[in-house]
Formats: sequence, C-alpha cells, structure tokens
Amino acid sequence: MLDRSTIWPYEDGEPGEFYYQRYAHPAGVEAERKLGELDGGRALLFPSGSGAATALLLAFLEPGKTVALAQDAYYGTSVLIRMLESWGLQLVEFDQTGAPPEDADLVWVESPSNPLLTVPDLDAAVAHPAPTVVDATASTPVYLRPLERGADFVLHSATKFLGGHHDVLLGAVVCRSDEDYERLKTLRGRLGIVAAPDPAALLSRSLETLGVRMERHTANATEIARRLDAHPQVEEVRYPGFGGLLSFDVAGGGEEAQRVETSVRVIKNATSLGGTRSVLETRARWEGDRVPENLVRLSVGLEPVDETWDDLAQALGD
Repeated sequence: MLDRSTIWPYEDGEPGEFYYQRYAHPAGVEAERKLGELDGGRALLFPSGSGAATALLLAFLEPGKTVALAQDAYYGTSVLIRMLESWGLQLVEFDQTGAPPEDADLVWVESPSNPLLTVPDLDAAVAHPAPTVVDATASTPVYLRPLERGADFVLHSATKFLGGHHDVLLGAVVCRSDEDYERLKTLRGRLGIVAAPDPAALLSRSLETLGVRMERHTANATEIARRLDAHPQVEEVRYPGFGGLLSFDVAGGGEEAQRVETSVRVIKNATSLGGTRSVLETRARWEGDRVPENLVRLSVGLEPVDETWDDLAQALGD
C-alpha cells in the first residue's frame, strides 16, 4: 500500500527514519535504492529533471564559479545556467567530443546529447580536476554507468526512459561519494525540491522493466534509423547505436519538417521522449538556431516496428 503520509510519529520521543515527508518517505527511499543499485551510487529523487539540475548547481557551486557545459546538451540546461548567471554563475560551452576547458569548476556532459546525439569523450571529461556530471537520461544505466568511468554525478530526467510510460515527472541525481550525497540531500530538504510518493512509486514500477524496455527501444530504433537513412526525403540521420532516441533532417527545410510532424497518424506529435509509444516533434520551435530548422526528434517506442515505419513513411511522402 502506498504511504502518502506527510508525518510519522516519533519513536521514543525522537525522529525515526521517516518523520516528515520533505526529508524522506518510504516510496522515495525505495525508488532511490533501486536506481542507486542500477547506477552504482546513492540516488536522490527530485520533482523533475530541471529540479535535479538546479539542486546540483546550488549544492556544489557558488558565485564566481564556472560550469563547462557540452554545447549540444539539452537546451534547457543552458537556459537554466544562464538564468543563474545573475546569481554569479558563469557558463562556457564546449565540444564534448574533446576535452573540457581548463578553468572550469564543474564539467557537465550528456551521453548521448539531445537531440544531436553526440557522445562525449568521457575519459577526457573525468580527467579534468573539476567534478563531472553526466546527464545519462537517454542512455540509462542499461547502456552507461558513468560512476564506474570516474564521473562524480549522474543526472537523469526520470520523466523519460526511467519512468518510461509518460506518466511520471521526476528527476534524479546519483552520487558517487557519501559526502556529496549528504550535502545534496541536506540542500534538497532545506529548499523543498522534493519528489512526492506517487511518482516515486511509479518509478519503482518502471525500473522493474527497464532492461527489457531498453532492449526493445534499441531494436526498434536501430531498424527505424536504418530505414530513414535510405529514404530519399531524409538528409541526415543521427543515432548513437543504442536506446530509443534519434533525430533526422527532412529534405526541403523547416516547412517540410513541420508538414511531416503534423502528418503522422499513429506516432504522436508531442514533446518529451522515452515512453512506450513513439513521439516526434521538430525542435527548432524550442531551440532556435541551436539545431537545424528541418530537424525532427523521434523517440521510438515499443510498438511493432513496421507500424512505426509505415506511419513515418506516409508522413514523409511514400
């Protein structure tokens, strides 16, 4: 039974493991345990991926410090850091396929990046003296365990493949060191950037099927990428070879890409990614000239691959 309590009685006059939901609750602790085991560290949940990113920045940086961010990382991360520039943070962006700039106080990469699907030089990132954050939202622990590679933190938008059903809004940070875990947990409790019991319980449900879901996402996406690559209306396909996220450029420019996204019938024209059903959208509406105007991001779901392809093909004009 899901415990939605906000308070628990003291034990012999002292707070027990659970006493006030802002600090911990059973559903959250269980989901954090499961995710921590998968990633090989200690996990903390937050109400969204952006909440997790905000907590990381506030816990481990201070005015005057510099974040070196992969230039093609999820655009919302750069928007967030720029919002905090008025608080004294500084942002530099770099090509994550090479080494980070020397003067960074925090290195932030994404594997693979969303939606350009580059993979960082993780060895170069963790060799930097500054702590390293790896956003592994699209790879999940099934395909990448950054802490084993020397990273200090793993960030997940658990709304995506970890949650996996488009019914969970959550973020997570997995820490390599106990000291960092305690520092981040203290800040989370003080600021109230906490996840509620219901989404935490849904995450626990989803983690039980993560491996088989990612296997199917990969099989479907690999085949869809192959067929897109051979299609005359597609100029470029980006796919790292694993997971369910890919992007492709439609021949004819931005208007033609918008026509494709509004012509799908089975695939949903919607934002986000990582669910059991396929979704796509043009990204220039959100990201401007950071991405090609004709780029379409596709999150390949678990449907029969021919069902997904037939819909794409008719939208592309076959």
